[in-house]
Amino acid sequence: MKLWDKGYEPDKLIENFTVGNDRDLDLQLARYDVLGSMAHIRMLESIGLLGKDELPLLLNGLQNILDDIDAGRFTIEEGVEDVHSEVEQLLTQRLGDIGKKIHSGRSRNDQVLVDLKLFFRDKLRETARDVATLFERLQALSEQYKDILMPGYTHLQVAMPSSFGLWFGAYAETLVDDLRLLAAAYAIADQNPLGSAAGYGSSFPLNRTMTTELLEFSTLHYNVVAAQMSRGKTERAIAAALSAIAATLGRFAMDVCLFMCQNFAFISFPDELTTGSSIMPHKKNPDVFEIMRAKCNRLQSLPNEVALMTTNLPLGYQRDFQLLKDVLFPAFGQISGCLQICDFMLQHIRVRRDILDDSRYDYLFTVEDVNRLVLSGTPFREAYKTVGHAVQDGTYRPTRTVNHTHEGSIGNLCTDAIRRKFDEVIAPFHL
Repeated sequence: MKLWDKGYEPDKLIENFTVGNDRDLDLQLARYDVLGSMAHIRMLESIGLLGKDELPLLLNGLQNILDDIDAGRFTIEEGVEDVHSEVEQLLTQRLGDIGKKIHSGRSRNDQVLVDLKLFFRDKLRETARDVATLFERLQALSEQYKDILMPGYTHLQVAMPSSFGLWFGAYAETLVDDLRLLAAAYAIADQNPLGSAAGYGSSFPLNRTMTTELLEFSTLHYNVVAAQMSRGKTERAIAAALSAIAATLGRFAMDVCLFMCQNFAFISFPDELTTGSSIMPHKKNPDVFEIMRAKCNRLQSLPNEVALMTTNLPLGYQRDFQLLKDVLFPAFGQISGCLQICDFMLQHIRVRRDILDDSRYDYLFTVEDVNRLVLSGTPFREAYKTVGHAVQDGTYRPTRTVNHTHEGSIGNLCTDAIRRKFDEVIAPFHL
């Protein structure tokens, strides 16, 4: 069955090429397709396009399909083009001709848009929940290890003292920035396109405000052309947000791989959370974080993939948009998997507490000693030269004390302030 059936069948080769794996992907949209149809037919009844006796029958029929979906009994049959066709066909088989009435006042264009917006809203919420879990873990670790110093680097050269509290807290606050992008994508997805039909509205007196309220969208896509233009634009925003989270996770994974190696040996994990070598008995490899790094690097290609598929398309719906599902649907599972495994691993991280006892880190304290001279009255440039000459002639001996008090530094992590930022940004997700 095809919703555009006019009495002929396309060539099988054409059908296979154009449909591709859309049936498999559409199974993820099935629940949302039914929910969208339920809201739509309630609206149709309110404007007289469905009889009062027909609405309960259709709602009951759709609820039965929804129950099948939730129980894993729903499939899209071979020869049925998409989830929209399957739902309408099932309804017609079970209820007769009144099943054919549910498509009045809409097109597959706004139908799939509603499905996608509802799907994206849920997936963005799930992603935000996973980010929130990792944020909590990082915040807790930041407080737990706030007094444990570690080397800080610039250019991969020993630079200045840092702390594990500063390291964990940095990634916690960076996730807040990533959440801002996720919240922006959520706001774009949280707009109702139903009633825009094929992109130019309908001559039926549709009540689009009613379906907005029934589907709990925060607002309408008012302009019907703009509603259709959101296909692709919504995906771009989501891709940018997922890519930002991936960039943060990938960078953290790189830090972990570096800090686990014997040359650093700042952190470790229980043996059962590492992997070994087939010929080197001593190896305990950070494969989890290496796989995470690779997955996150791949996820950072999302914005480019979406952009290349949607750039310079003319106004109106184009079938190109179908392929956006191929790249975006799996991405949600991949980013969530990385967030969850990162949280799991951090539950078991072991932090080394005596790193700075090693003389190789003596030069970490040069800036501290320059600042100490300045505080005692020496002009900064003279203090810099004094310490610099001591380093050059081999007479420098660090005092090995750190006194940082300003906001966001080693001695003042501002964990509560970062928490307030997080609470503000996470609020729109209603978790």
